[in-house]
Amino acid sequence: MTDRTWDAVVIGGAVAGLSAAQMLGRARRRTLVIDAGAPRNRFAAHMHGVLGHEGVDPAELLARGRTEASAYGVAIESGTVTVIDDLGDHLRLTRADGTIDLARAVVLAAGVADELPDVPGLADRWGRDVLHCPYCHGFEVAGRRLGVLATSPASIHQIEIVRQWSDDLTAFTSAAEPLPDEVRARLTARGIRIVATPIASVDVADDALVAVVTADGGRHAVDALFTAPTPRIALDFAGGLDLARTDGPGSPLAVDATGATSHPRVWAAGNLVAPYGNVPLSMGSGSMAGAGASAGLVAEDAAHAVAQRRAARNAHWEERYADSDRVWSGQVNATTAAVVETLPPGTALEIGCGEGADAVWLAEHGWTVTAVDVSASAIARAAGAAAERGLEIDFRTADAVGDLPAGAFDLVVSSFLHSWESDFPRIAILRDALARVAPGGRLLAVSHAAPPPWARELPAHLPPMRTPAEELALLDLDPEEWSVERAELRRREARDLDGNPAHLDDGVLLLRRLG
Repeated sequence: MTDRTWDAVVIGGAVAGLSAAQMLGRARRRTLVIDAGAPRNRFAAHMHGVLGHEGVDPAELLARGRTEASAYGVAIESGTVTVIDDLGDHLRLTRADGTIDLARAVVLAAGVADELPDVPGLADRWGRDVLHCPYCHGFEVAGRRLGVLATSPASIHQIEIVRQWSDDLTAFTSAAEPLPDEVRARLTARGIRIVATPIASVDVADDALVAVVTADGGRHAVDALFTAPTPRIALDFAGGLDLARTDGPGSPLAVDATGATSHPRVWAAGNLVAPYGNVPLSMGSGSMAGAGASAGLVAEDAAHAVAQRRAARNAHWEERYADSDRVWSGQVNATTAAVVETLPPGTALEIGCGEGADAVWLAEHGWTVTAVDVSASAIARAAGAAAERGLEIDFRTADAVGDLPAGAFDLVVSSFLHSWESDFPRIAILRDALARVAPGGRLLAVSHAAPPPWARELPAHLPPMRTPAEELALLDLDPEEWSVERAELRRREARDLDGNPAHLDDGVLLLRRLG
């Protein structure tokens, strides 16, 4: 890990981004916040409707949030991300100053701006007496002369809500005209004045809004004006990730309940996903996105651990074959041969073929064979044995876990497909093998149903040796698709470590795909 490689990078240091960072820091993730220093609510001097923080300056809340996140080891830096590149196992973030960071996960929590109606003087009053949310600011201007500047027919909802805070309300409805008769009747019945002429400007005196001037020269006294800006979501820096959007205003990012986007390494929160969300909603979505990103990293950590164990298992088998001239007897397994010789030859896939004795026997008995094993040394030895007998067998080095050859086979067979790992996914492999059986074909699984009788003490970490009936129950086959031709134990004569006669119990599971 370099100094610029992170578990997670949060882009945006406002309430959504800091909430996500706090969750990630508490999850002991190496986390960076990159903050451009332009929170969307920076124009407001006070927050309202934020439980426990009523009337607090938004800048004060962010200062507290930075302190809290930093206490959990979160790094917070100023900067602007200009491009995100997908490197597969990481995302590369490049800033305007050239700084490059690598992240396993990214939380997007910045990139929204408000586009106000094109009215001279309006932007200068934004967040002061030109307002958006009546729940955030309505109480402070209650009972005064209020106006609502419609930006679309959807603004009718805002007009009717603002009426709750004042009996003196003027609705500037040019962008919502023509008003449906029933809407006009509702507004008029509530004493709302309707002005259909477009607004030309706003009038300010003593640093306070005093009137709205319309295009016909009309002057309408107001002390505060509500309007719904158009959210502009600027995510050009993440354009290469092709993140899915929704049809809402501003085309916000599409996310699930955890904030996950359409990209497996990207989460999003705040107004990027809910453009009209207030501070508490942004906090909540940030917390969920931080937790979601952490959960995604946990899943990736688990996948890496599984892959490392699998690699170690495969290396063990390769080492075992490479260090010996021969591991097995070179003779076909008697139980496998006894079952297969009753079947008509066709195409066969053998899983875990080792040095190829069973594959060679199958080919000699008329089967067209594909055989796989994780050990390249075993496969080379098997291919040599087949060549000596003039047999054509498709031997492949492949892991039985998730890497079986595609295709449909008349017989898929595995003989003693076990490993020393307690978490060896034998049942998962058998399910994968079932998917390779052609209609009318069969799966034959021959297994150790019990330890050798001379093995009095076995390591506790060995995987279970199940009976065919137990494995059949775990496979949970659809009786409409599969029939069970054999599920039995077979006694096989053997010799113990001292050369004395003994026997082994082999499990035999023979399943036939119907159709």
